[in-house]
Amino acid sequence: MAHIIVVGNEKGGAGKSTVSMHVATALSRMGHKVGTLDLDLRQKTLGRYVENRTKFLAEKGLDLPTPTYHDLPEVDPATLREGENIFDHRLSVAVAGLEPDSDFILIDCPGSHTRLSQVAHSLADTLITPLNDSFIDFDLLAHIDTDGETISGPSVYSQMVWNARQLRAQAGFEPIDWVVVRNRMGAQNMVNKQKMEAAIEKLSRRIGFRTAPGFNERVIFRELFPRGLTLLDLRDLGVKGLNISNVAARQELRELIKSLNLPGVEVDF
Repeated sequence: MAHIIVVGNEKGGAGKSTVSMHVATALSRMGHKVGTLDLDLRQKTLGRYVENRTKFLAEKGLDLPTPTYHDLPEVDPATLREGENIFDHRLSVAVAGLEPDSDFILIDCPGSHTRLSQVAHSLADTLITPLNDSFIDFDLLAHIDTDGETISGPSVYSQMVWNARQLRAQAGFEPIDWVVVRNRMGAQNMVNKQKMEAAIEKLSRRIGFRTAPGFNERVIFRELFPRGLTLLDLRDLGVKGLNISNVAARQELRELIKSLNLPGVEVDF
């Protein structure tokens, strides 16, 4: 059975699609069969990323490991039974179609609350939540008092994850391994960074998630998207002398993949 990875966060701009593409491609390069779905049916950033990669590799005559991408299948409403939701059905059909030929299925969720995202979270074996290192983004997980230290209660997204966990428990599935990935952290050990670290650590114990290091803000990610490339592809393109920023970003990816503790994955880059 394929291991399902869901990348979710109800706030835009947290780097979900960048994380999704790099995780999916890294697993592909390690020899795993990876199928991907993009539940942002309007923007489809992950879908565009894979499409850009396929086009660029074809133009350059390159053959690099690439995750497969599938749109959600259309469903005739007339085929639905009474009370059945069309979005639930589209997602279940897509996952069922990918399952036989995939070691991993990675689902990229939109930066908003939708029915598709809600259902996807209940399917997650591993849930990755990229989070910018900011109390504005932290508010998505929990409300915090004016002192920047006291947590007054979980917020909307945490409640949604809790509901997904309850559904999985009722169905007899293994608990979700929830990993909050801290993205765009400042290089310096500033007061805000220290407060964020303390707040996230406190919240992780309270609502049950692990933390993992993500990516610092780097220009390279914006440059790679039009060609559908990731940090791991640069040497295959003949880039021999990676600059310090690229080497550091590659190491960040390595640490992220290791932190996920995915079944059968031995990090070899």
